[in-house]
Amino acid sequence: MNFKIDFKNSYAALPNNFYARLNPEPVKQPVLIKINNKLAQDLGIDTNNIEASILEEIFSGNKILSNSDPIAMTYAGHQFGHWVPQLGDGRAILLGEIIAKDGLRKDIQLKGSGKTPFSRMGDGRAWLGPVIREYILSEAMNALSVPTTRALSIIKTGENIIREKIYPGAILARVANSHIRVGTFQYFASRKDIKSLKILTDYVLDRHYPNLLKDKNKYLKFLENVALKQAYLVAKWMSLGFIHGVMNTDNTSITGETIDYGPCAFMDNFNYNQVFSSIDHMGRYSYKNQPEIMKWNLACLATCLLPLINEDENKALSEAQKVIDSISDTYENFWLKNFRAKFGLHKSFTKDKDLINDFLSLMEKHNLDFTLSFQGLAKINNEGSLLKNYDDFNRWKLKYYDRLNQENISLAERIKTIKFANPVYIPRNHVIEKIITESLENDFARFHAFNKCLSNPFEENKEYTEFSKAPLDNEKVLETFCGT
Repeated sequence: MNFKIDFKNSYAALPNNFYARLNPEPVKQPVLIKINNKLAQDLGIDTNNIEASILEEIFSGNKILSNSDPIAMTYAGHQFGHWVPQLGDGRAILLGEIIAKDGLRKDIQLKGSGKTPFSRMGDGRAWLGPVIREYILSEAMNALSVPTTRALSIIKTGENIIREKIYPGAILARVANSHIRVGTFQYFASRKDIKSLKILTDYVLDRHYPNLLKDKNKYLKFLENVALKQAYLVAKWMSLGFIHGVMNTDNTSITGETIDYGPCAFMDNFNYNQVFSSIDHMGRYSYKNQPEIMKWNLACLATCLLPLINEDENKALSEAQKVIDSISDTYENFWLKNFRAKFGLHKSFTKDKDLINDFLSLMEKHNLDFTLSFQGLAKINNEGSLLKNYDDFNRWKLKYYDRLNQENISLAERIKTIKFANPVYIPRNHVIEKIITESLENDFARFHAFNKCLSNPFEENKEYTEFSKAPLDNEKVLETFCGT
């Protein structure tokens, strides 16, 4: 077989309590549905001239390459605020790491690859629907310049998966800067295994934050850097109307990537309290709560790091608390920067926050589509706005025009800024549901077209008009599911 992936397995070289070493469970009849050739090229993997049968064997887990060292990673976490001391990769296997063309180390993981010691009562498998959802969403997020894991391939397994019904099985090959989470730190800290906690933190510093290694306060600086990345990430989510749905600590990446696309969704009609997850009955992970949950998760990380930050517990707590207290301001600065761009604003004024929030309130009051409402701002005199016929919007518009007069920029420049900050195409829930339904009949035409459309989300293309439309009332998706 003339196919190579030059794995460099640094995490598998850590002590045995960091993972379980095992191979993916073989599948009956792997069939390649999608290979992300562009991503493969960026990783230094040549998939263009390789037979599909070879890719099917590799990315199903049926064939383990000689330099791979498959492991399931150990971690713990707070799930919906409840402490779970033992989690880990229950349906995923890390095949190994590679050095991509940009010089950065990347994980390649198979999701849906079978049982592991961490599967608990699960079967370790995934069905086709959630795999398609994660592929679409993660690649769309990348095109929207949101830090995210990536999707390398989809393989149908030829096996049936039992959930509410019987579904076709599938495996996603996922790429990430790493799969280390806040929950990874919690696993060792909760066991008071300070030795392993230090090994983990030093490994993360060396791999992801090498500029901090010589800093005398490197562990505190690490916390600051993770907080910065998370604040940046969540501010991006909020500016696009994205709801993650399961912001557990075990789904919070220390590299600031969006990870574990489960019951996630982009909003249609704007609602601060919007929840899609079928199990989030209390709205813990609603749209409006995401910034505070981010802060809560980072406080959990800070708690883990206290023994490393300072031997004096009181000093460690004081230093970590300052970082946690600063997160809200850091997040707000990112939030303001993102939303100013959506309005075509470049300068910073004190009342900008009120102007933005007033617009969001108008969208919520009139039950209007988030994405389409912002697109309307690019229209001359807002004639394309969904809000144009409302008196309260016309009053808001006068304040907006007064603010624009303070910019001293041309109309063309303003419109250019707005269009670059407000996508025409997002991965709409109703489109994804159509694609999943069609996939059960082995029809992937809309799936391929949608992915192509989402790869260029800011450029209007008449070929993809159907993908830009808000759902009709009978098309709206009100609940999403994690897939397990």
